[in-house]
Amino acid sequence: MTTENILFAFGLTLFAGLSTGIGSTIAFVSKRYNPQFLAGSLGFSAGVMIYVSLVEIFAKAKDSLEAVYGAKEGNIITIVSFFAGIALIALIDKLVPSPDNPHEYKDLSKLGSAPSSASKKKLLRMGLFSALAITIHNFPEGLATFVGALEAPAMGISIAVAIAIHNIPEGIAVSVPIYYATGSRKKAFLFSFLSGLAEPIGAVLGYFILLNFFSPAIFGCLFAGVAGIMIYISLDELLPTAEKFGKHHVIIYGLIAGMALMAVSLLLFA
Repeated sequence: MTTENILFAFGLTLFAGLSTGIGSTIAFVSKRYNPQFLAGSLGFSAGVMIYVSLVEIFAKAKDSLEAVYGAKEGNIITIVSFFAGIALIALIDKLVPSPDNPHEYKDLSKLGSAPSSASKKKLLRMGLFSALAITIHNFPEGLATFVGALEAPAMGISIAVAIAIHNIPEGIAVSVPIYYATGSRKKAFLFSFLSGLAEPIGAVLGYFILLNFFSPAIFGCLFAGVAGIMIYISLDELLPTAEKFGKHHVIIYGLIAGMALMAVSLLLFA
């Protein structure tokens, strides 16, 4: 393993991770507040997160755990880890201070030129939770890209491109609500950028620390838990908020478009 190989693997991981920042440019499309655009973007983000979680992340976790524990026990551990992830983010949701119950959304159809103060708080909170989930699942993705590139450069490139395509729309889940909550393009881009940094950080940690301890069992439990976290955020935060900002069919179209993009990326880079 040469220094050139290590730098190449790290470069691919950095490219994949920082592609989340590209998604933040969605927040810069319109200078005026556009509730339909926000609703469609939130629906799109939910589609990305739901499809990636159930079709890719959960399946990888199940395969990894079944290879270690067998079909029945591995499947049980996958399901338990999935709901443990949901329980974890639900607990965080409960413990994070909020002036209002996040499940009791007010009617936001008459916002005028900008979201209300309460709506801004909810949007900011939602964006930060999305950043948390994306950051968590970017750690093992970074490790996967890094290790794949070290083992075979061609495989590393394929993984990096696939993850980069995933991360671009995932950046929307962070940047759009934060932009509309704060009105700051700088903050929207910063949080999207920081969530992407988890991938190269995951690669570094994996190389210097985790490779000696990391196992398919740990990988499977972590991935299943992350899938649960992303599903919870989509159902509890993204879709309910989108429904209050825009027309139902705009959200559904955005949801389907997000799923379709992920489906195409999986077909092209499977």
